[in-house]
Amino acid sequence: MYEFAPIYSMTGYAVVTKELPQGSLNLELRSVNNRYLDIQFRLPDELRMLEGAMRELLATRLNRGKIECRANFFPSSGSDDRQQINADLLQKLLNLNQAVRAVLPDAQGLGAADILRWPGILSAPSLPVTDLCGPCTDLLRTALDELAAARAREGEKLKLILLERMARMRLLVGEVAPRIPALLVAFREKLKTRLCEAMVNCDDERIRQELILFASKIDVDEELSRLQTHMDEVERILCKGGAIGKRLDFLMQELNREANTVGSKSVDAEVSKMSVELKVLIEQMREQVQNIE
Repeated sequence: MYEFAPIYSMTGYAVVTKELPQGSLNLELRSVNNRYLDIQFRLPDELRMLEGAMRELLATRLNRGKIECRANFFPSSGSDDRQQINADLLQKLLNLNQAVRAVLPDAQGLGAADILRWPGILSAPSLPVTDLCGPCTDLLRTALDELAAARAREGEKLKLILLERMARMRLLVGEVAPRIPALLVAFREKLKTRLCEAMVNCDDERIRQELILFASKIDVDEELSRLQTHMDEVERILCKGGAIGKRLDFLMQELNREANTVGSKSVDAEVSKMSVELKVLIEQMREQVQNIE
């Protein structure tokens, strides 16, 4: 009986907010599957200087996945009194307004309300990045904890799906494996009869050699044993937990290789059917494994 340790999906989401005297700090993490660790940031100008430290912190907690980190700072309502007019932008607007009026004297000019609504015309005094460094780092740690919990919950679901497929594979192999020796004996007798009918000089030694050679080509006992070994390894690393996605992906390839070989060597309808069902289950598992860290 296995005692399972957590595994982690690469799919997860977390959003956290921290209220500061100067305003509200919001941080969002999105994670999807990816072959390697790929971190992308969506940060406002006042937080851009923190990207290096945030990237380093993310890399210490995550192994694989495409991560999008989005952060925003919303000044408190009281900071509206400290807003200032962007003098450079205001002068550009006035110059443009004058140029248009020179060509179209009857055109309506910009009013004060139009100017105040212009994007970027109003700005609050920038908050020193040092005031946001500590709170942003703390908030990122909290978001990472929530993201890890979300990925663990998703990983638990993936693990149950994989174990259910593994149980079905073991059942299929367990039903077919005991029949293999009898199938080989029956096929040898059938082949022997056909060879005797086809050969004018029925040489027992020649027939025996032919039977041994052909039997080695259709015997799938070794492939079934390797399937069992690979299934044991899948369950073992599921117990181990951690960053196991790449190892599981490799094992899916090996399982599929053995299932294909069983199908190609099969001389029995039930064995062929088992091979097809195995490949369907392996493909279902492979799709799920792509989401495991």
